[in-house]
Amino acid sequence: MFDILFPALGETIYMSFVSTFFAVVIGFFLAIILIFTSKDGLKENLKVYSILDVVINTLRSFPFIILMIVLFPLTKFLIGKSIGTSAAIIPLTIGAAPFIARLIESAFKEVDKGVIEAAKSFGASDFQIVFKVMLVEALPSIISAITLTLITVIGFSAMAGAVGGGGLGDVAIKYGYYRFQTDTMIYTVLILIALVQICQSLGDYLYKITKK
Repeated sequence: MFDILFPALGETIYMSFVSTFFAVVIGFFLAIILIFTSKDGLKENLKVYSILDVVINTLRSFPFIILMIVLFPLTKFLIGKSIGTSAAIIPLTIGAAPFIARLIESAFKEVDKGVIEAAKSFGASDFQIVFKVMLVEALPSIISAITLTLITVIGFSAMAGAVGGGGLGDVAIKYGYYRFQTDTMIYTVLILIALVQICQSLGDYLYKITKK
């Protein structure tokens, strides 16, 4: 049994961490655009903001398992196949990126506007304001957002097993559900709970360090 669970755990970790990394990169870029173009933003452009806002909200509204199926053609085009552990990274990333974009945008909005105005008065460029002021001030909240996203992606990766994504979700369905191996199902659930707890504890630790 464990010779099945341990490789599946490795696949889940691989899918979750790689997808979260790419989702954070894309989400951060989207959040920057949202902050720049929002009302009273550094480069206010409500038309761009509205379009991006609709796109992000539309992607966030998709149930993940449906999004994964819809993206089969794109996944196959990008990596040559539509199922498997590596293939699952594409929909996981696209599903998580709008989520993390909103969280990072909210973290940036929480930054005291007085700090931003002070930076402007010292002649700081928009780039310096974002990366040397807003990012530093919002870092603890961003770390919390990344932690939450990672945990969400772990849940998504379990659902990916339903459509051939591999990982612990695949084991739970193949062995726990179809073959009625209750012990395998229980171990799968316990491993997922432990993985989430570890990620949350690490995120809380990093939050406390940056908060100081």
